[in-house]
Amino acid sequence: MITLTAKQKEYTENATHRWNIKTGAVRSGKSFVDTAAMIPKRIIQRKSDAGLAVIIGVSSSTIERNVLEPMRRIYGAKRVGTIVSSKNIATLFGEEVYCLGAEKVSQVAKIQGASFKYVYGDEVAKWNQDVFEMLKSRLDKPCSCFDGACNPEGPTHWLKKFIDSDADIYLQKYRIFDNPFLPEEFVRELCKEYEGTIYYDRLIDGKWKRAEGAIYRKLADAPESFIAVAHPEQLSRIILGVDFGGNGSGHSFVATGFYPDGRVQALASRRHMNRDFPQGIDSNILEELFVDFLAFVSEKYGRPKYVYWDNAETVLGNSIRNASRKIFPDVRVTPAAKKRIKDRIDYTVRLMGAGLFSYTEDCETLSLALQEAVWNPKSSEDERLDDGSSDIDTLDAFEYTIEREINGKATVKTFEGGI
Repeated sequence: MITLTAKQKEYTENATHRWNIKTGAVRSGKSFVDTAAMIPKRIIQRKSDAGLAVIIGVSSSTIERNVLEPMRRIYGAKRVGTIVSSKNIATLFGEEVYCLGAEKVSQVAKIQGASFKYVYGDEVAKWNQDVFEMLKSRLDKPCSCFDGACNPEGPTHWLKKFIDSDADIYLQKYRIFDNPFLPEEFVRELCKEYEGTIYYDRLIDGKWKRAEGAIYRKLADAPESFIAVAHPEQLSRIILGVDFGGNGSGHSFVATGFYPDGRVQALASRRHMNRDFPQGIDSNILEELFVDFLAFVSEKYGRPKYVYWDNAETVLGNSIRNASRKIFPDVRVTPAAKKRIKDRIDYTVRLMGAGLFSYTEDCETLSLALQEAVWNPKSSEDERLDDGSSDIDTLDAFEYTIEREINGKATVKTFEGGI
């Protein structure tokens, strides 16, 4: 039996407009009402109507994780199929539904010219704006409508401007406290993770607030509280990150240790500026500096498993890989994933808020970089200031060590209550 909150019931009764959008806090129930009620209802109601049914998310994998999998748990695999990647189609309740990633407008352009009878939008604020603009001309049937959900971003975000327009929109706003089915401990821990940051305003209170000031405010206010002694014998693995700087910046190395219980500890960091070397830092000097750092970490904390380097510098990356093989052949040196900077920042903030992040006294450069990291006051987007006034090189190097964990283990115990 599906149980809806009062807020969710309100949506099912009032979402009769062309655009029906829910914004607000994480785990507040915005998406559950869609997967449990609205998407099945809309698709079945329009089976005999002309036009395509479409689900759009950040990527195919997020559609599967955020939309299809939750629906499948409720309605079963016979009614909710998987995405056939060659066609970008999943069969839902007997209807072929296009499932498209919105990171690039070219994804939706694959079905250019088609009319949409129904569109569901997941994480709409993270879409490429051009994809959303394309939708406006595709919802051209008398029965056409859109359901969508998102977490808020900044007040000048393109989606916020659309929401505030005179379009035919039904808008519902959520706070995390609108979901009475969440355990109190889960809510308390999540609030603690985001306390004192822009993320509390957005992901707990559901407000469209501007990102400003220090990014890692909790650390910036008390950097000494994040210093902890490492326990190498307890580490499950060690990862190194390398960022290559230009003439005006530096080459940064960061080693990060991971504990089985989810704790993440930066073990050591170093930064070498080109200006500190009479002839600059060429590939030979870089190799020596890197091998020296790798040897230091190996001796004091343990042998790293992987080294991830800035994949924009292939020549330098190959150089340190070859140097490493001569002395440490068991260490795998490979390009970094270089995920979206905002996602890397979000993950770091959550680690700090959950009490899962620390660093040792060998991380002087990283500590300073985290303290100095600020949002760009001139940008309408959530953009880290990168004007040479702070150490972006070391931040990047650190983030290369943790970015592959972003979609992995949650920083707080995941609540699987379904709402």
